[in-house]
Parts: sequence; structure tokens; C-alpha cells
Amino acid sequence: MLMKTTSQSLTEQLAARFSERIRDRLLAPGARLPSVRQCAAQQGVSPSTVVAAYDQLLAQGLVEARKNRGFFVREAAVPQPQRSSVAESPATPAAAHWLDSRRGPVNASTLIRGMFHKVSDKPQPGMGVLPPEWLETTFMPAAVRKVTGVKALNEYSLQYGEPMGDTSLRRALSKKLATLSVPASPDQIITTVGATHALDVVSRTLLRPGDPVMVEEPGWAVEFARLTALGMRLLPVPRRADGPDLEVMARYCELHKPKLYVSVSVLHNPTGYCLTPGSAHRILQLANEHDFHIVEDDTYSHIAPDHTPRLASLDGLRRTIYVGGFAKILAPNWRVGFLAAPPGLTEQLLDTKLLATLTTPALLEKALAVCIEQGQLRRHAERVRTRLDAARSRSVKLALQAGCRFVAEPAGLFGWVDTGVDTDALAQRMLDEGYLLAPGALFHANRAPGTLMRINFASSQDAAFWKKYGEILRRM
Repeated sequence: MLMKTTSQSLTEQLAARFSERIRDRLLAPGARLPSVRQCAAQQGVSPSTVVAAYDQLLAQGLVEARKNRGFFVREAAVPQPQRSSVAESPATPAAAHWLDSRRGPVNASTLIRGMFHKVSDKPQPGMGVLPPEWLETTFMPAAVRKVTGVKALNEYSLQYGEPMGDTSLRRALSKKLATLSVPASPDQIITTVGATHALDVVSRTLLRPGDPVMVEEPGWAVEFARLTALGMRLLPVPRRADGPDLEVMARYCELHKPKLYVSVSVLHNPTGYCLTPGSAHRILQLANEHDFHIVEDDTYSHIAPDHTPRLASLDGLRRTIYVGGFAKILAPNWRVGFLAAPPGLTEQLLDTKLLATLTTPALLEKALAVCIEQGQLRRHAERVRTRLDAARSRSVKLALQAGCRFVAEPAGLFGWVDTGVDTDALAQRMLDEGYLLAPGALFHANRAPGTLMRINFASSQDAAFWKKYGEILRRM
């Protein structure tokens, strides 16, 4: 709530609060501000105070008024920061760094920047990663020390690494993929700067601006934004419990001749669904009949149930390109990912990687190879899965008690729940309390509003969050 005992008036405080959210991209361009009456009730102020604050935002060029509709964040609301010849102060907030990133049309990446901007020290149910304390290990520092002796540093740091990636890591990955029945020799594996980079390498190799690409909806907002930024035409395919809507896929194939299908087949984000063998078989039939490739993003493989079918396994890496990474389970900032591709595509994919990054950091790749070869990563993943199972059980119980309905059977890291209210509005109100939510609109290519939201089971165990959620819900 706003305070009356400050040097700023209530109007100035309210205007400053909205201004900060707009500049920090926590309110995306095009987002609707609460109505005057709603905002007054939320903030405990008079409607005239809200009107005056909105007038200040209008004067600053941050919002626009639309007749009979309300106030909306302007498309170009955040001005480019002025350049200064004076070095930036170390105390500058982290948000200032990404506010200076590229500007462009409204897309989901704008919202993602906001999602990953720390809003408080409270657990954040909207986040897409495991809590840092879950990822703390002793074996990772030990692996780094093992590969960073003086001799190793001179050998690996004074020259470029292997273009395809460290040989020892590619061998370890080949063996690891074999346990998933994905047949990939080391020569079919290319390391990348995280899984997102692997997806980008595939897109830049196989696609040209204007090409149609099938994506799952709901789906990963960053992938929508990335493909849109490359100029691709998105063809959203509804994701169901057993896999994509095959009738919609078939219709797209007949009408648009898509070049690529991007899928999170195992523990799909945000629903947690896993592809069934029957759906996988039909997808591969469509790919062969209509001559498109499939990118299988297996980001959540480390927490997936055993023996879950993969498209790359059933296909034998003929039409499928398999993408994986370690940010979710091990070290987000190591940025080590990889792709496994059909032999006929590896040279083209490697050329794209070289043009973008030349090589990838050999020292971190060698350290990761040690973690895999010695079984430490596998044992760590087992511990995380056990901990996540317990967290999921607690979070589901709290969510149901708060009146949420699970649209998908709870599985993996994320829950896909129906709140019964507009989750865009709910997210803004919870933000006032220091909680960041992931409204369902974030996972649709056209950002369609609705009552769904994604929760992170690992960070939704806080009873205080659900208590505040219930209080806010009763006032909506």
C-alpha cells in the first residue's frame, strides 16, 4: 500500500510505481492498466488520486488513453537511455543493463525480460528455473579444478577449441543419449552456448524469413519471440495430453507446407504433458509425407520419467534434430548445450555455429564431461527429482486448497492451473505484494488473455504466497 508519511504525495508515489514497472518491462507494451476504480481499491487511495497519477503517466508518454477502454502502456513507452562518457556506477541496478537491449515490435521476449527481473526476496512461482540452493554441489567446483591446472589452461585457453565442441564431452553425450535410445555418434553432436543457442543454430540453418514454422501452443514464449524476430511465420498447434493436435498439423501441412516443427515432447512447458508413442509415430509420418524437419527440445530430460518416448529415438535422427542442455539441472550460467543431428545436416549446422560463435568454451565443456563420466550428474539429477516430487506434492495441495484447478495432470517442474480470473490482472496485483506470476497469455503466440497460469512447483511451496493469493482473489 502507498504511505502518507513520505516526502512524495500519494499521486507521485503511484505514478512512480507504474513508471518503474513500465521502464523495467514488468508492464509490457500494450498492457492494460487497472481501471481507476480497481486501482483505487488495490492501493487504498481515492479515484481522484488514481486519475491524477494516470495523468502524470500520460504526460511522461508512458501510457495512452483509449476511449471507453482505459489506459494502456504505449508501444514505445521506454525511451532509449542517454549515453554518458562517465563510467557506470557499480550500484546501478541490474535491470538498467537489459533496459538498454534492442528495441523492436512487441513480442514475448519483452515479457520474459520482466519475468527474470528480481522483484523481491520471496519465492517466485512464475519463474522457470529451480531455486539456486537446489543446484548447489561440490562436484562441479571439483570438476572445474580438475581441468584448470596450469598445463590445461595453457593447452586449452591459448588456442580455439574444437569447432564441433570438446571431444570428451561429445563422447560422453553420445553415451548418455544411447541410454535414451537416441542413436547419435560424437560426429553427429555439436555443442552450443546453451539449448536456446542450439535452437537458434537450427533455425538459422534450415529456415529463411517468411518460412512457416509449426509451434506448440501453449508453448515457450522465448521460442515464439525468437522465431518471430527471425521473420518466421508461426503456425500454432494446440498441445494436448497425448501430443499435438494432429488434425491441425495435417491441415497446416496441406495449406502452408511448413519447413519445421518445434516440440517439447517430454514434460512440455507449461503443461507437463509427455508425448505418447502413437502421436509420435503419426508426427513422423507427417514429417516424411510433407518433407519438414522436427526440432525436439528435451530441456527437461534430467527430471523426466524413465523410458519416456522421444521422437529422436523413434525416428533414429533422420527427420529429427535433438536439442539438450544443462541449465535447468546443473548450472544456468555455464551455458553449455548441444544438438544431435542427422549426418547430412551436421556440416551445415556447424557452419552456422562457426559464423556466430566460432567455438564454445572448452574448459567448461571438459568439466561437464567429467561430471557426466563419473556419474555425478546422474546422481545429482536423481536427488533433484526426489526433492521435486516432494515439492510438487506440497504445491499441488496448497494450490487446490486455494481454489485452483489443474488443467493438466501435475508432472515435472510446472503446473498448468485455472484460477477462474483474468491472470494478467491477477499478476499485477500479486506483483504489488512482491510475487511474480506467469500468466497464461505469456504462453500463447498472440498473447491471448485468460484464466490460466503456470506455477513452478519448486517455488510454490510457500504457504504465505497462497494466503496472499487467496486474499487478492477474493478482492477481484
